[in-house]
Amino acid sequence: MICRKLAAFVAVLVVLVFPGSPASAREAVPPPSPADFAAALDAANQPAAISFAKTNFRQVHGAEPATVAVADHGVAAYVLNPAFVRGDAGAPAGVFQYIAVTATADDGNRATLRANPEGGGHWSVGSVFSGDDEETLSKRLRPDSVLLNEPQINGWYELTPTGVVLLQASLPQSEVGGFLPLAEYQKQVKSRYGDKLPGSDYEKEHGIGFAQREIAPPATFSGPSTTTLALLIAGGVLVLGFAAVVVWRYSQRKSTPAIDGSTEPK
Repeated sequence: MICRKLAAFVAVLVVLVFPGSPASAREAVPPPSPADFAAALDAANQPAAISFAKTNFRQVHGAEPATVAVADHGVAAYVLNPAFVRGDAGAPAGVFQYIAVTATADDGNRATLRANPEGGGHWSVGSVFSGDDEETLSKRLRPDSVLLNEPQINGWYELTPTGVVLLQASLPQSEVGGFLPLAEYQKQVKSRYGDKLPGSDYEKEHGIGFAQREIAPPATFSGPSTTTLALLIAGGVLVLGFAAVVVWRYSQRKSTPAIDGSTEPK
C-alpha cells in the first residue's frame, strides 16, 4: 500500500515539475482542412474574384491589368478572439477568419483575395486588399505558430503556443519583434478592448468592434416617394410665392415717390 501511495505521489510530482510540452498554436486554433484550402483556391480563381482583383489594381494603381495570376496556395488568417479578450478560461487568442490568396497583376503589383467559408464546403471571395501582407508575413512564422490579426491597430502577430510576437502594426502597442507571453497579451487587449466587445455600448454606437458588419449595397434611386414629392412641391410653391412677393414689392418700390418728389433709381 505504501509503495502504491509513493508511486502515485511521484507521478504527481513528475507532472508538476516536468509538465508536458504545450500544445502548438495550430492545435489551439485548428487550421482549415486541405479540402477547405482547395475550395478557397477554387473561389479565388472564379471570374468574380478576378474581377475584384482587377478593380483593386485599377483603383490603387490607376490601370487595370490585362491578366491576373492567382497563387496556388493560401494562408490561414486568424483574428483576435473576443472570448480571449474577456479572459474566458481556455479561450484561444485567435479564431479563424479567412484564407488569404495572393493575386499578382501582369505588372507585378499584388493584392490579397480573402476567401471565406459559406457553409456546406462552399467558399467565396468577398473582399480584396492591396498588397500581400499575409503571404509575406507567413514566411516568418515558425512551424508551430499561426498568423494573428488585431484589426483595431492593423496589427499582425505570430501566435505561438506560449505568446505572441508583433510582426507589424499601424499603431504598435508593443515592441515589434519582441515576445509577449499570452497572459500579458491578454491583459493588454483587455485594457484596450474590454469595454468594446460585442453587446457593449461601444458596439451599439457603431465603434470599431470585433464583429465584421455586412456593408449594405447602395440603394437604387427610383425617384422620390409620394410623401417626399409632396414636400418638394409644397416647398416649390413656397419659393415661387416668396419670389412673387419680392417682385411685387420691388415694382411698388419703383413707383413710390422719394422724399424729394422724384422716383427712386432702378
